[in-house]
Amino acid sequence: MLSWAITFLIIAIVAAVLGFGGIAGTATGIAKILFVVFLVMFVVSFIMGRRRG
Repeated sequence: MLSWAITFLIIAIVAAVLGFGGIAGTATGIAKILFVVFLVMFVVSFIMGRRRG
């Protein structure tokens, strides 16, 4: 999940440098959503792992 977020962030940076504002904005939005999903899943798995151990 984190690798997808980083991939979309790189796509957004490249698109912004080349002047494609719409694509850069969309890729940035997707990267933010994926990063938040990654953080939520990380915290949930961390808590569940602590509870079992």
